[in-house]
Amino acid sequence: MDRLWELYEYQPSFILAFHGCDKTLGEAVLRGKESGLHWSEKEYDWLGHGIYFWEGNPSRAFNWAEERKKSKIIKTPFVLGAILDLKHCLDLFDSDGLQQVSDAYSTLKQAFEASNTPILKNVGATPDKAGRRLDCAVINALHQYRKNQEFLSYDSVRGPFLEGPELYEGAGFRRNSHIQICVRNESCIKGYFRPIFAK
Repeated sequence: MDRLWELYEYQPSFILAFHGCDKTLGEAVLRGKESGLHWSEKEYDWLGHGIYFWEGNPSRAFNWAEERKKSKIIKTPFVLGAILDLKHCLDLFDSDGLQQVSDAYSTLKQAFEASNTPILKNVGATPDKAGRRLDCAVINALHQYRKNQEFLSYDSVRGPFLEGPELYEGAGFRRNSHIQICVRNESCIKGYFRPIFAK
């Protein structure tokens, strides 16, 4: 039954997304001196390995880059805009996508138990647990399972990230919540642009 719904895993339109980075890299991509952005394969990449963007949120991309400036990972914060076609998308706003992730977790948990190894954990001092080692492993396991089964691979992953303190006391909203996209197939990126910031 779940294979019948694959038709609806394709996103029908382009979206604008934003990537926080160092200005040197951003300018090089815009001038064609860099072919594009590089994959991230950190163990805490919560949507699995790929190229990360914030959907429709240049401010959040810039804030992320500013945070990296404090730890000297980024010298000059910069935001690179991108036009994305998500194509075949694992959408974590969708109940079928969420069920696939749940199933992948069950399979991964069994593998850890069979090898008598403690399963990975999401860690962090705040409720959003920014160190998403478990989530990263689960999403990557889902991609590997689909590859092993010769199912159609996902070109992108899209999901909500509820981050930061409550917006106000008792709120269900969080101050830094956003939608994040992980691009796995670089042909999803149709072009880059320099965002226009209001003055």
